[in-house]
Amino acid sequence: MSEMIVQCEGGVTLLGGGAAEAADIATALALAPPLVAADGGAETALNQGLMPLAVIGDMDSLSTEAQARLGPRIHRIAEQDSTDFGKCLQRVEARFYLCLGFTGLRLDHTLAALSEIAARPAQAVVLIAEDEVIFRAPPQLALDLPIGTRLSLYPMGPSRGRAEGLLWPLDGLAFTPAGRVGTSNSVTGPVRLEITGPMLVLVPKAHLTAVLAALVR
Repeated sequence: MSEMIVQCEGGVTLLGGGAAEAADIATALALAPPLVAADGGAETALNQGLMPLAVIGDMDSLSTEAQARLGPRIHRIAEQDSTDFGKCLQRVEARFYLCLGFTGLRLDHTLAALSEIAARPAQAVVLIAEDEVIFRAPPQLALDLPIGTRLSLYPMGPSRGRAEGLLWPLDGLAFTPAGRVGTSNSVTGPVRLEITGPMLVLVPKAHLTAVLAALVR
């Protein structure tokens, strides 16, 4: 069991060293003010004039200058069995997680981040990417989005489900990464999902607030 480094009653913003727009960081911090950086994400934070509560990771991407500025806020986790993103999710306890800077610059890091989300059914983890917000579907989800909104479903393992409020039905279908996937569906009304298995949901990032309300209600 990993020792908790940060504990928050509400949400927390996790910042990695990948692509993260200043406006998206500001949006995340407005919803989840505590900021925790994953390794090189601390450089992004400092460059934005932000000081994280903690920096968690193996510190292979953080400059000596940044480490000197951050001092005791640094929590070096040397093991290489998990990513820096995973190290944060293991050691930060919060009601929900808004995660930026874990996509965009390197495809391997993006794939690892998606795998981390898929593997954590008990945590409300929302990944804010360049154009979308991504999260693992809970067993039941009620999501209110404007009609015509693009909603994609991507299985990270064998998955099944049923849905209301989508143009293309899910009922009776078996989804797998190497078989049927559910990209580019469209909202026709209030969305109601029942999902078994590790299924990711992707919607335009303009709907972050609606996603968060659905996950933590």
